[in-house]
Amino acid sequence: MPKDNGLNIDESMIDTVLAEDINFQGTMKFSKSLMIKGKFEGQIDASGHLIVGPNAVVNATVKAGVLTNYGQINGNVEGTERVELFNNAKLTGDIKTPELIIESGCIFNGNCTMTEKKAVSSSSPQPQPPVKK
Repeated sequence: MPKDNGLNIDESMIDTVLAEDINFQGTMKFSKSLMIKGKFEGQIDASGHLIVGPNAVVNATVKAGVLTNYGQINGNVEGTERVELFNNAKLTGDIKTPELIIESGCIFNGNCTMTEKKAVSSSSPQPQPPVKK
């Protein structure tokens, strides 16, 4: 399993990886998973999973289904499902999400707005959690 800066990030499970030598500017849209290891500036409007690598610098407004940050993000972010900030991550900007995970050792400067989780629309009834005895 490839390791990234001592972290167990299995890149084979990620659809697209922008390498450390990539310096990208513009608007990015995607529906699967994407990992940024280099620099990105602009706007991200995605429904997929965005992973910001430990050496990555993102200067952008970000909207993604799930946002996992190990690096540095400067800009407002929205995770329609979840936002995760792991050890040594830096985020300067506001967060909007229904679920937020902040690991010890992060720097977060901004405001956070917690939204309600959207119900999964399906015609079958939702499974119930197991009952503890």
